[in-house]
Amino acid sequence: MARPHWAPPEVDIDAPSIARVYDYWIGGTHNFPVDRELAERVSAGNPDLVRTLRANRAFLRRSVRELSALGVRQFLDIGSGIPAEGNVHDVALAAHPDSTVVYVDIDPVAVAHGRAILAEEPRAAVFQGDLYEAERILTAPETLELIDFDRPVALLLAAVLHFVPDGDDPLKLIRQYTDRLAPGSYLVLSHAGADQVPRTAPQAAENYRSAVSQVIWRSTEELAALFAGHQLLEPGVVRAPLWRPEPGELPDPELPMLAGVAVKAGG
Repeated sequence: MARPHWAPPEVDIDAPSIARVYDYWIGGTHNFPVDRELAERVSAGNPDLVRTLRANRAFLRRSVRELSALGVRQFLDIGSGIPAEGNVHDVALAAHPDSTVVYVDIDPVAVAHGRAILAEEPRAAVFQGDLYEAERILTAPETLELIDFDRPVALLLAAVLHFVPDGDDPLKLIRQYTDRLAPGSYLVLSHAGADQVPRTAPQAAENYRSAVSQVIWRSTEELAALFAGHQLLEPGVVRAPLWRPEPGELPDPELPMLAGVAVKAGG
């Protein structure tokens, strides 16, 4: 098939990519038949998977919109996936054209596509980085060019911490980032979990693990604990569709994705 402009020549478009599979799941257009085939196979065992991931992306957009209204102009999105249509930079720049966004992802395919997509957007950048390497991410040239850490920053960790086991101390990992942020900065988290894991979740986790990594399910209380040192905004930690839904929305309260937004104490 013809290679679209957003697919760099070094990316194999005939082999599935989990970044493009995720893009397909959330309704994006940066994917190919081979990705869609894998996506359908992985999600077949869990009919809620696609709706849950789309609810997560909708939460991310709402949180960026809300934080933009509160005066935030800088966004650091780690584990971003492909920064395609309707992503953080679109929402932030629509609210305030002077906003800046830095995307970081460990997947080289996501980064390659992201660089092509953002080639003509000077207020957004993407680079490859590992969540576990906070110092490298915080001091990367792309970060320092667009982020002023003396001013409030929104740190976005959407649907990423459920790949961090308890043994790796997710709170300590978060603090490696938030300790560097100015008071008045915000922490945005979403996470696979519920007080009771859905019946289909174990098989869904097994399917997803075969494609990417193990999913750790955490409770509302466990996710709330990861906001230590921050003040949660209303309505606290809730299912993602219930976090400040848009007027007229009919959010599904059963989808197993938790979410919350909090401000750094002292702001």
